[in-house]
Amino acid sequence: MNAASTAAAAPAPAATVQVPRGQVDLIDFIDWTGVECLNQDSSHSIVNALKQSLRDDEGLYLASDSDEQLLIYIPFMQVVKLHSALFKGPEEEGPKTVKLFSNKEHMGFSNVNDYPPSDTLELSSDHLIENKLLPLKYVKFQNVRSLTIFIEDNQSGSDVSKIHKIGIPPWIYCQVAYI
Repeated sequence: MNAASTAAAAPAPAATVQVPRGQVDLIDFIDWTGVECLNQDSSHSIVNALKQSLRDDEGLYLASDSDEQLLIYIPFMQVVKLHSALFKGPEEEGPKTVKLFSNKEHMGFSNVNDYPPSDTLELSSDHLIENKLLPLKYVKFQNVRSLTIFIEDNQSGSDVSKIHKIGIPPWIYCQVAYI
């Protein structure tokens, strides 16, 4: 095998996302002791998609267990402002409809539809594979103590949803709100 065929076989690196000026990475603001994910496959848990050192490994991912839905709760150690989000996953099994709830604690699948989401994202397969940032309704994410993410369905309607990376740093950005 020559050098030219080796180079051709190597996958192209994923596009990197630049942190907008004046905003910081949220990874240091997550209260990891309170992070929860309902309906996750225990062998493919939330830490695979959130933890910075793990989410860059394409072989690791978060997967749903009994159906395509996931309910993720992420508390922060202080109040933050969210600007944008990114979700990375496989074209077929990646999330399609994502509902975000600001400061809604103790949600479950039985009551998730009782509350209006702060924002709803409709993801395409392009969003999932190309590191496309999605702006959030910024006014709805000003004084955020926690974020609940409801993955309602996936691209193909299959029973398992998979997420390689969830938009927590460097994909969801915040401005620290000092109160």
